[in-house]
Amino acid sequence: MDTAEIRSRFLNHFAAREHTVVPSASLIAPDPTLLLVNAGMVPFKPYFLGDLAPPWPRAASVQKVVRTVDIENVGRTTRHASFFQMCGNFSFGDYFKAEAIPFAFELLVDGFGFKPDDLWATVYLDDDEAEGIWRELLPAERIQRRDKEDNYWSMGVPGPCGPCSEIYFDRGPDHGRDGGPVADENRYLEVWNLVFMQFERGEGAGYDYPILRELPSRNIDTGMGLERMAVILQGVENVYEIDISRPVLDVASRLTGRRYGADPDSDVRLRVIADHSRTAAMLISDGITPSNEGRGYVLRRLLRRAVRDARLLGAREPVMERLFEVIGTAMGPIYPELVNDAETITRVAVAEEMAFAETLRTGTTIFDTAVRQVRATGATTLAGDEAFKLHDTYGFPIDLTLEMAAEAGLSVDEAGFRRLMERQRQTAKADRAARRIGNLDLSAFRPILAAAGPTTFTGYEELTRESSVVGLVGIADGLGRPAAGAGEEVGVVLDVTPFYAESGGQEADLGILRFDGGEVEVLDVQRPVPELVLHRVRVRSGELKVGDRVQALVEENRRRAVSRSHTATHLVHAAFRRALGEGATQAGSLNSPGRLRFDFHALGAVPASVLADVEDEINEVALRDLPVRAFVTTQEEARRLGAMALFGEKYGDAVRVVDVGDYARELCGGTHVASSAQLGAVKLLSEASISAGTRRVEGLVGLDAFRYLAREHLLVSQLSTALKARPDELADRVNDIVSRLRDAERELDKLRAAAVLAGAGTLAEGAEEIGGVAVVTAEVPAGTAPDDLRLLAMDIRGRLAGRPAVVAIGRADGASIVVVTDDGARTRGLRAGDLVRGSWAALGGKGGGKPDIAQGGGGTAELVPAAFVRLRGLVAELVGR
Repeated sequence: MDTAEIRSRFLNHFAAREHTVVPSASLIAPDPTLLLVNAGMVPFKPYFLGDLAPPWPRAASVQKVVRTVDIENVGRTTRHASFFQMCGNFSFGDYFKAEAIPFAFELLVDGFGFKPDDLWATVYLDDDEAEGIWRELLPAERIQRRDKEDNYWSMGVPGPCGPCSEIYFDRGPDHGRDGGPVADENRYLEVWNLVFMQFERGEGAGYDYPILRELPSRNIDTGMGLERMAVILQGVENVYEIDISRPVLDVASRLTGRRYGADPDSDVRLRVIADHSRTAAMLISDGITPSNEGRGYVLRRLLRRAVRDARLLGAREPVMERLFEVIGTAMGPIYPELVNDAETITRVAVAEEMAFAETLRTGTTIFDTAVRQVRATGATTLAGDEAFKLHDTYGFPIDLTLEMAAEAGLSVDEAGFRRLMERQRQTAKADRAARRIGNLDLSAFRPILAAAGPTTFTGYEELTRESSVVGLVGIADGLGRPAAGAGEEVGVVLDVTPFYAESGGQEADLGILRFDGGEVEVLDVQRPVPELVLHRVRVRSGELKVGDRVQALVEENRRRAVSRSHTATHLVHAAFRRALGEGATQAGSLNSPGRLRFDFHALGAVPASVLADVEDEINEVALRDLPVRAFVTTQEEARRLGAMALFGEKYGDAVRVVDVGDYARELCGGTHVASSAQLGAVKLLSEASISAGTRRVEGLVGLDAFRYLAREHLLVSQLSTALKARPDELADRVNDIVSRLRDAERELDKLRAAAVLAGAGTLAEGAEEIGGVAVVTAEVPAGTAPDDLRLLAMDIRGRLAGRPAVVAIGRADGASIVVVTDDGARTRGLRAGDLVRGSWAALGGKGGGKPDIAQGGGGTAELVPAAFVRLRGLVAELVGR
């Protein structure tokens, strides 16, 4: 039975039992405590908690899920995968255990053809009710009780939880020992988890968390792994060999030249390639792009692990394009976006693969240098700051650093690395907290939403509005409150608001709320839940209370400046697609007063000439005074009209379309100018890469653009006066000056080198003979460049040709020392790195290096002569004088 048929039978089974079939939500978790959807119930969490009223009493879905907590097991076991599809049926207070257990049993036996004798069940330790129901379906000896670790479910974070009952399939004695799931989970394969969601859990590590309360209603959340079910029904050994995964595995085998099944270690890597590339395709299809944090880091890690494993198996050419092609073919019938957006999805993956190839070249060099330095000091651990630098500066994932360090026989100071990562995260978190409302407890909005209903936004038509305060929420604690006095910061919910809440790349409106006897300043506006707008305010005077009537006034100049930036962004998007092709789609944006930032997909840098042409075209469109209009229609009609939908964005059935004349048409919920002429001017300032396959353009709009151009004009005028050249001659004049400066610097370098080498002959002539080895030790003035120390040492070594030689040059201030040896000295056991460690480093400095050249640093002036004495003694000892 192929995967599509299993999926269809599952949904049809529950549709026949009055469940509404709900499509899979995006992998981008709506829950702020999660990066990615890690369970089938995540999109339904607000209904389970009672934050929102469920639109249906029963539902069924096949939800896309990504879990990376067990990533090290991927490829090594038969059942672990980073991406899988969770078939689930849900009840929101409608039915409970007595119906859920038979529903599952009926589908397994009647729908999928399982023999009841092959099925086992587990229940939670004290769940007598569930065991009683199972005894109507299975004999008592095939029902086992398990503890909280195995049979109590939560999302791993605060939220709904409850005891569960799991169903296992006995694969037979060839797969392990007898005794049920408690004895062997390789033989007894879990196929279904029935969660009886009754409680809400609090904070706590592992399974040590408190139960906060009973949920408003008893709910059902079940999960049947589609891939695991396919393993059984298709008679294969693991999730990588089912019909929607095996084609990817076979292509990975061909690309690497390794036959699957021939070698266990190679098989693990082939399965990792197949798994990670499939997961990456699904993440990219939901609009996630590689980056060094959050979801983007998960994607980057998966792609880079797949690429590195392919290279380790022997792939010499890029692999992602071919892998993504077969992923689209295998999974496209279930997820059409893999086919419809194939070009964009593949472009992101290929760009990351190319960037990683460069990272491997540069990062491996840096890594090798760090390893040599560690070994030179006799240590066996790579410092945490080195691992962090590799990650933060060179894009080296920490797991790759760990793997490569292990291959080099070293460990990594992971604790130090984690501390630096946490410091970076806390800095970013503090910055976000200073600017945004943050993730308040959604429970604060339940009573507000229940009592007052959704907030009505009127900001498209007006900038002032009479409104009522329907809720106040503490910013620090997230708790509802009746009033707020002068100096306090709180969250305010109005029944109607003209304030635009930050979304779609557009910054929030600012302004004030006036009420009888007081005034508050609006600092930020967000949507903590889709139905409500929350205004973060500071009370300037008076006491604001729930029920007060207020006059909401949006700061007009700011709103108009932000609207100009947003409309200009639409023009920038359209112009780049015209100039670079349809693949130059938006990957992100920021619209703030007078300034825009536009991210888009592109494989390489945009030529300066193209950037100039795009800027010209945008300003020409602005001068045409095209009308800007917005209208609401169905998503289907919007696409028929050619409206551009942003890749990765999810839209409802009713969408808002914004037209700029006949030039640009996009789905957009933001605010805009009335005509293109209101933009004034648009000036593009820069274009640069922000990640593999993604470029960023920044620009100014309106008065900010005019002011920038005025400053540029003044600067050009000043340079023309200073250089006595016309503006059109400035570039050539500056290039000529820079060229002459470089020539002068090269001449100075030659003179300095000549000065350094002036005494080389005398030093060589004064070489000390130690056991047949010519040894030169000399100090140079403080401040001499390290490169000059090496130059002098090697020049002296060259003058001693024909004699085994050791040369040591130290700076008089003790800041550095260089030691070089020739072939003759090295054949007698005199290696530069050993000599530095045995002299300079042994006396308190730091250093080491290769057999022919080594260096040290971190010393004092007194250390130089002492190190020379010790070095000469080492030479005498090693040559047996």
